[in-house]
Amino acid sequence: MTLGVEEEFLLVDAGTGVPVPQAEAVLGLVRAEPGPTQWQAELFQTQVEAATGICGSLDELAAQLVAGRRLLARAAGTLGVRVVATGVPMLGGALPPRTEGARFAAIEGVHTGLVRDYQACGCHVHVGVPDRETAVGVLNHLAPWLPTLLSLSVNSPLRHGRDQGYQSWRAVEQSRFPASGLPPWSASAAEYDRAVERLVDCGVLIDDRMTFWFARLSPHLPTVEFRAADTTVEAWESVLQAALSRALVRTAVGDLAVGREGPRLDPQVAAAAVWSAARYGVDGPAVHPIDGVLVTGHRLVAELLAKVTPALEDEGDLDFVRVAWSLLRLRGTGAELQRAAGSEAVVAMLADRLVEGVDLDGVGTQPLGRT
Repeated sequence: MTLGVEEEFLLVDAGTGVPVPQAEAVLGLVRAEPGPTQWQAELFQTQVEAATGICGSLDELAAQLVAGRRLLARAAGTLGVRVVATGVPMLGGALPPRTEGARFAAIEGVHTGLVRDYQACGCHVHVGVPDRETAVGVLNHLAPWLPTLLSLSVNSPLRHGRDQGYQSWRAVEQSRFPASGLPPWSASAAEYDRAVERLVDCGVLIDDRMTFWFARLSPHLPTVEFRAADTTVEAWESVLQAALSRALVRTAVGDLAVGREGPRLDPQVAAAAVWSAARYGVDGPAVHPIDGVLVTGHRLVAELLAKVTPALEDEGDLDFVRVAWSLLRLRGTGAELQRAAGSEAVVAMLADRLVEGVDLDGVGTQPLGRT
């Protein structure tokens, strides 16, 4: 199965660390360079998005992610700007100017104060699927595992210079919007489309590209799009998200082939599982999305790995995922790294780790952040 990754990044002043509206200038520089990465503007001029090309292997994906991050950091550096991978701005600043365009204006018009300072950055994984009917069936199978993908990626504990007490404040900010959290169970592509169209017709979404569900059918690509994760500190963490996402899709396709439907989750339990993942990350308590009981984040990771191990073996990704999970436990999540660095050094730490390479055998090249 093919895959690709979109990463959203924050632009900050090299001296103060506060967000700066330099996206237009930075995008002008990176778009002039050859390569497979596609560059996009975001709602505000303090953010940019990098999208890899279609990749068939983790090696190819890792190479594109690292090259894109390094190109972005070099271009921004010529303007006195640093690029950081964090789910939300860590330090406060002036309200950011909105990117020009009719769609962005419409979003601001409908969602008003919710988006006035919404500078959230996520890591989105696209996995190719054969058709939309299969994709909807896959979504039903994915829902229980999406909070665990969030818990592995948590990287936004600081906002406005204060520790918010959550591991992913991005997920909290995102939860305020309609069509957020886990995707609804759908019996068919037509039912899924009707659910999205109804929200658009009700006036709470601008268009079918506006859903905030942790996974959805891509509005413009033949893919399932995972949107659970915070933007990750280092590129290998994005590769881990991609490997697990592809394995979940492959597993779901196999289940559908033998007539196994995805579970119908209790909406309140599903919301509790998302909240718990955002609050505690992977090292704390967690809500089991299917059983509706209190467990640990590590137990849910163990269940996830057990479920997708055959798919990881088929793709040749199992060894990488095992090493990456071990490294994540030793190094700590992005949220833990941010807290350990503190507000004085967090920008430099994130900017330095942004451009680290990926060794798929040893996974990361930076020293561990946890002793």
